Amino acid sequence: MNSVKTAIIGCGGIANAHVRGLKLLWENGIRTFEIIAVCDIDETRAERMSEGISSFQGYKPAIYTDVEEMLSLEAQLQAVDICTVHKEHHDIAIKCLEAKKHITIEKPLAITIRTAHKILDSAEKNGCILQVAENYRRAPSERAINWAIKEGMIGKLRMLYWEDIFERLWYWGWRDHKELAGGGWTLDGGVHFADLFRYHIGEVEELYAISKTYNPIRFRDKERLTDPVEITVEDTTMALLRFENGVIGNWVLTNSAPGKKINLRAIYGDKGCIVWNDGVYIGDERKSIEDLEKEFINNLSPQEKEKLFPSGITDTIAIELKEFFDAVLGLGEIETTGLVGLKDEAICMAVYESSLLNLPVKIRDIEECRIENYQNQLMGG
Repeated sequence: MNSVKTAIIGCGGIANAHVRGLKLLWENGIRTFEIIAVCDIDETRAERMSEGISSFQGYKPAIYTDVEEMLSLEAQLQAVDICTVHKEHHDIAIKCLEAKKHITIEKPLAITIRTAHKILDSAEKNGCILQVAENYRRAPSERAINWAIKEGMIGKLRMLYWEDIFERLWYWGWRDHKELAGGGWTLDGGVHFADLFRYHIGEVEELYAISKTYNPIRFRDKERLTDPVEITVEDTTMALLRFENGVIGNWVLTNSAPGKKINLRAIYGDKGCIVWNDGVYIGDERKSIEDLEKEFINNLSPQEKEKLFPSGITDTIAIELKEFFDAVLGLGEIETTGLVGLKDEAICMAVYESSLLNLPVKIRDIEECRIENYQNQLMGG
């Protein structure tokens, strides 16, 4: 079988989860890829990743600290997996696309919507595949919830409640600096949630939001809460969403809430509701999420089951990477395309823009770069 000659760019944090996904594919006989190079500004980190890949692939990928050098020297290279700091996404992606390399890129697609458009334009111009690594929707529970909604189990959708309320006082490195990350958890985790909103419910038309920072100091020492660092991202967001189909949503994210944690994620229809990590409620009857998953799986054909969960794999990053390699080999289509990633990110950026303006904003105005006051700050404007 042909294999896609691939490089990983960025060998920290999330890239390790990608390597675990690759290993899982390899161990299940899905060997549609070869990792021939790894690249990171920290050579030690790249060396460590190369060693890890060799443990299952059988040989070490070449090690680079410069993307342009890698692109010029690796003549066989067909595709790249970009796992860098958000601020670097568009520069690296466009260099790779101009070198005619197919791309899978970690979320968010770019640090602004304008730079996201530049990536999409470059992919189209150069005839390259572009996948955004949006994996949450690929979990069996999310596929089952989506199926239940489409089957009309809870009727016509009415309301969304999405509340993540907790406290984090420790410092999270570059992710706590908006000039590098683009924003806090509203973007970093929120883009996953925005994708689920769109996947399960549909397009958001408009939102109004308030974001603020209650705790501008975080601590490098997680246990003793010492060695303070000043952060520049928000730690709290409250947003009211209106979807094109009439659904309304309440979206709350905070990591500055001491005391009791609250994690409520629910969609209500006119017949009942689905509560994440709990179940489907119709009147007094409850069906657990586990039972819903089983029912969903039993309703899949063997072909559908293999497409969603190849070789029975449920690791969402492994599944997304297989989809990417299959697309490069002409064996399938990309579900989470660049456009999907842009639309997901536009919802998050709408939160920041709305909060800055203290006005409701339409998502279309964010997607088409008519409102970008907050984003201009990220680009030095």
